[in-house]
Amino acid sequence: MNNILIVGGARSGKSHFAQELALRSGKPVLFVATAEPGDEEMRQRIEEHKRARPKEWGTLEVTTHAGEEIQQRIGKAQVVIVDCITLLVSNIFSQYGEQTDEQIDASFIEGKVTSEIGELVECISSIDASFIIVSNEVGTGLVPTTKTGRLYRDLLGKANQLLAERVDDVYLMVAGLPVKIKSKGAS
Repeated sequence: MNNILIVGGARSGKSHFAQELALRSGKPVLFVATAEPGDEEMRQRIEEHKRARPKEWGTLEVTTHAGEEIQQRIGKAQVVIVDCITLLVSNIFSQYGEQTDEQIDASFIEGKVTSEIGELVECISSIDASFIIVSNEVGTGLVPTTKTGRLYRDLLGKANQLLAERVDDVYLMVAGLPVKIKSKGAS
């Protein structure tokens, strides 16, 4: 089984490419959606994403503990799309949204994010399926002005690195074009 990480900026074509890869496989797909409909615009985006997916694909909506949920609900799926790590990490942060920059416990949240990604990596290792994981690359933009923003950027970067180590192939999406930056067997 081939495991893939797709990273890139917002609206770079990551989700479309992930779905294209899954369709090409011809195998049963489980789509793992990590978005929470926090406002009307996000609800509309989620509905748009749902309409774009083939009806025969299974859907699992999770906000945290993605690895555990996938293991319990994989069913007959042979391809799993996780879309996306960016929101999965954001969901962990939102659990502590009332904290100000001065109150935020960076090491505690880092532990939560590392645990979440570790659980997902364990899931990938234990299930006989191909995984296609989508995440944003946020480290190439402006430096966030708040401590919480910088922590989020840093921890998403760490999550992406942990996943990139585990998968066979990594693609960087640029203007809708996939650029392979890691191939199976390459370091």
